[in-house]
Amino acid sequence: MNADALAELLQMLDARAYDFVVPTPSTCRRMAQRPMSGPASLRDVFGWSRPFDLADLEPVMQDALKRSGVLLEGPEGWRSAVRVSRVHGRLFLHSAFPATASDAVFLGPDSYRFADLIAAELSTSAKVETLLDVGAGAGVGGLVAQRYAPGAKVHLSDVNPKALALARINAAHAGVEAAVHEAAGLDHAPQALDLILANPPYVAGASGRTYKDGGDMHGARLSLDWAIAGMHRLAPGGRFILYTGSAILDGGVDAFQHALAAAVDAAGLDLRYRELDPDIFSGELRREAYVDVERIAAVGAVITRPG
Repeated sequence: MNADALAELLQMLDARAYDFVVPTPSTCRRMAQRPMSGPASLRDVFGWSRPFDLADLEPVMQDALKRSGVLLEGPEGWRSAVRVSRVHGRLFLHSAFPATASDAVFLGPDSYRFADLIAAELSTSAKVETLLDVGAGAGVGGLVAQRYAPGAKVHLSDVNPKALALARINAAHAGVEAAVHEAAGLDHAPQALDLILANPPYVAGASGRTYKDGGDMHGARLSLDWAIAGMHRLAPGGRFILYTGSAILDGGVDAFQHALAAAVDAAGLDLRYRELDPDIFSGELRREAYVDVERIAAVGAVITRPG
């Protein structure tokens, strides 16, 4: 990927008031099956990841896309290997649909719920001097948080080099100077952080996709591990804002909540926990890994170290 060309592309899209909210994969699949009438629009090319003719784009945009290294030729026409979506007013580069590669950089409805949770928590918050977005992906968490903590030093970490490459471009486009770290979880994270943000992978099983697989505990293992590791890196008064999915077991048992609450209590910290959406990714329930699960809930947890 050519970072300079992708940065130019973002600038051109912003200047043209480009706007796209990325929906669920099932909605994207339905849109892909819908016939197009006329030339492809910017939203067709960079939002819905549909095939297009180069003549559908302005010459300056054609040039930037050719230089970017993300222009792919297929039997139905050209495609962009990246998408561009707007979250809380800012544009973000991420992987095109379908995001099936092992190093795909996913952005979807979870990203919007994560951003909303951050905005709600930081709208009346204490001063934040240092923040870390763990498993940052395209950088949504850290860059949204920076809007509500404009003086903070922003750290973005991820195990996926492609995610970090896109996060750098997204941060620069947002005018945010961010320190980018290639690391797994909280490895090598700074100490005494005022704010930690995380939207970990939380799906059970082994799909081979970095952004998706959450380990055992019906996919909650990574969320629990990151939360426990993050507790010990919070400054006095610091907070860990965690957005994740929790498999609600037969009988309505939230095993992740119980495990997280026990870990927080043992560390002498405080926890606020609530469901943000009671039923997400219902298609996963067809899989053997979820045979004893009633539903998957989107949950938000805020862990605070007393000041």
